[in-house]
Amino acid sequence: MRDKLFLLLRFSVTLFRSRQLIYTMARRDIQSRYQGSYLSFFWAFVQPTITILLLWFVFEVGFRTPAVGNYPFILWLLTGIIPWFCFSEGLSNATTSILEYSYLVKKVVFKVSVIPIIKILSALFIHLFFIIVIVLAFHAYGHPLRWCNLQVFYYLFAMIVLLVGLSWITSSLVVFARDVGQLVTVFLQFGFWFTPILWNINMVPQKYQTLMKLNPVYYITEGYRNSFISGIWFWEYPRWTLEFWILTGAIFLIGAFLFLKLRPHFADVL
Repeated sequence: MRDKLFLLLRFSVTLFRSRQLIYTMARRDIQSRYQGSYLSFFWAFVQPTITILLLWFVFEVGFRTPAVGNYPFILWLLTGIIPWFCFSEGLSNATTSILEYSYLVKKVVFKVSVIPIIKILSALFIHLFFIIVIVLAFHAYGHPLRWCNLQVFYYLFAMIVLLVGLSWITSSLVVFARDVGQLVTVFLQFGFWFTPILWNINMVPQKYQTLMKLNPVYYITEGYRNSFISGIWFWEYPRWTLEFWILTGAIFLIGAFLFLKLRPHFADVL
């Protein structure tokens, strides 16, 4: 056990020392993804924006979904769907990252553990832009900034830790079983509705709410809504926060140990 903890500590130090490399490669990842297109990396913002506008038109204009408290539906929608976009893009891209950068694994002495994080960071670049969109949207509807808005960065950190742990698991397993990539896609489709994003959790019986709150992504999306709408701080529900970090911490440790265990075999399989 002590040897495993030492390996994990050394693993964490290696990641910290590679922070400049991770940043540089994440920036290049975004640039290369849209290389050759006229709008370049602006395409990264187009699809989420169109999705948000379509959902707004369907639910607020078509179904005439009522406001949530003093906030129109579009603001409630933004604070839930934008963190979900970041999570889903980060996990799906990080899952196949080892396969995508297989030339680095096979031919170069490279810190393979940073590859999934590169994909997560590139998703975060886009996510930071949409956080600004949330702030501007609330301001446009007459809701100025509040101190509780700052805790969105706490939930952003929570999402990063969760994503890193999950991506180490999925990206290492997909090297040996390519079906894992398809399973992640199905998981994300199911998770979009189970989180929930487009509907309020109070619509289901209390016994099912308890089960759904075990979903760590719901803790994050609800945290964004608490930051901008209800004004509730994360320490006001300590039990839920503790449960989230116990689960997320376990996922992170499992992901790190699994990645360390399987990493020496990547080059042989690829």
